[in-house]
Amino acid sequence: MRTDSSPGNLPAREHLPAGSAGTPVLDVVIPVYNEEKDLQPCVVRLHEHLKRTFPYAFRITVADNASTDTTPQVAARLESEIPEVRSFRLEQKGRGRALRTVWSASDAPILAYMDVDLSTDLNALLPLVAPLISGHSDLAIGSRLARSSRVVRGAKREFISRTYNLILRGSLQARFSDAQCGFKAIRRDVAQVLLPLIEDTGWFFDTEMLVLAERAGLRIHEVPVDWVDDPNSTVHIVKTATDDLKGVWRVGRALATGSLPLDRLARPFGDDPRDRDLTDVPKGLARQLVGFCVVGALSTLFYLLLYSGFRSFSGSQIANALALLVSAVANTAANRRLTFGVRGRGSAVRHQAQGLVVFGIGLALTSGSLAALNAATSSPAHSTELAVLIAANLAATVLRFLLFRAWVFPDRRDESGASTVVASHNPAAHNPASPTYGTTTAAHQQHQHPQQLPHQQHPHTPLPQRPNAKAPQAPYINYDHNQTNEFRAGEAADRTWGDATMQLQAVRPHDHDPRDTRDAR
Repeated sequence: MRTDSSPGNLPAREHLPAGSAGTPVLDVVIPVYNEEKDLQPCVVRLHEHLKRTFPYAFRITVADNASTDTTPQVAARLESEIPEVRSFRLEQKGRGRALRTVWSASDAPILAYMDVDLSTDLNALLPLVAPLISGHSDLAIGSRLARSSRVVRGAKREFISRTYNLILRGSLQARFSDAQCGFKAIRRDVAQVLLPLIEDTGWFFDTEMLVLAERAGLRIHEVPVDWVDDPNSTVHIVKTATDDLKGVWRVGRALATGSLPLDRLARPFGDDPRDRDLTDVPKGLARQLVGFCVVGALSTLFYLLLYSGFRSFSGSQIANALALLVSAVANTAANRRLTFGVRGRGSAVRHQAQGLVVFGIGLALTSGSLAALNAATSSPAHSTELAVLIAANLAATVLRFLLFRAWVFPDRRDESGASTVVASHNPAAHNPASPTYGTTTAAHQQHQHPQQLPHQQHPHTPLPQRPNAKAPQAPYINYDHNQTNEFRAGEAADRTWGDATMQLQAVRPHDHDPRDTRDAR
């Protein structure tokens, strides 16, 4: 299945509606380990800022990573004193593990996290989550490397940060500017599908999440931030850098082999599928043409080099056949992965076999051209042979693309019994009190008999549908400290989506907190 034309399992992004509901819109997670001194000032300051500036209901969740000091007691006291604060304890360390556990169980439609030292200016929090609330973006990150960012930190950390991001750009083709800034947010519907694909449980969690999201075509919004370094940070730079490089190698290898099912993260084109209810329109043609031309140009150069090499010890027909055979195998493999986005080893042998049939057609064209040239002159010049072969290959290229697109790598979304799945709106969505997400068949889009696809028919577990406002809310984390809580990655995918309506709250005209002065630490 090709990622450029696949509707995927994610619905089209929508602006979260405003209304009255008990579910918080934003859940800010603060992962901590032995932060008994900084935890209370951080939570109090963040809570006061959100109460004063954030227009929606919110929650602050303290995720304790197996602290050995009094951090759990401080978190429990804050939970008892502040209604919007929750605490959760994990018995294993790892920032990634804490975020995946709490995010997977949260019922808030927008999930965020920030470091306990509050190095990032809190005035960037609303700009961070606003594109996710509006439905414009899937993820949002704070960037310390943007031109308009103001950063105070030492030369050592500045060098390490910029070097790491250069490594990501060179090795994983990352386009986001700052992978490790502890200030990020994600939509819950995206997190439900993305989190099970992330393996890292430590500091590389952020980078892996962003790389996979970017490769899947999700939209990442960057916010320039004001950031002040914490000189008392307990992060071990050498160990973290080593683990990050291992993670870069692991993710790069997985992307190269196509072992990650990134197709399940694809979104339908546009913000409202009803506005683009079109049938029989080829998708991704422009991108495929560009990819095919690039692969074709490289394959032609490769073919000419092979032909020149084989021609030195064999006749023109044998040299042409050998060069075309080798280049055809390479061309099919390159087009399979780069032009048509087919990942994994499934059907690879069949694709190569069909590619060889296309090769046979090209061989017939080029061999016939050479035969005609030899019939016209007994000893043609080498440059004349190359010119004839180039012309024949141009003619074969057009036919090769058509055969690749229509026969070798066709869009097979409709070959199964189930029709193409696209995001659609339930009629109840016109009622702000009961927004829903749903899936319908292609027959429904053609105004025939509507029939909703059952959950079991999807090749990958799709996102749960959002029920009406009267449906029971999905439970949040059990905060009973006398019980043991266990979660698996993506556990929330088995739950129902809590209604995301919210009550607007008054916001004061000024958004600067006079107490938000930074200390010198």
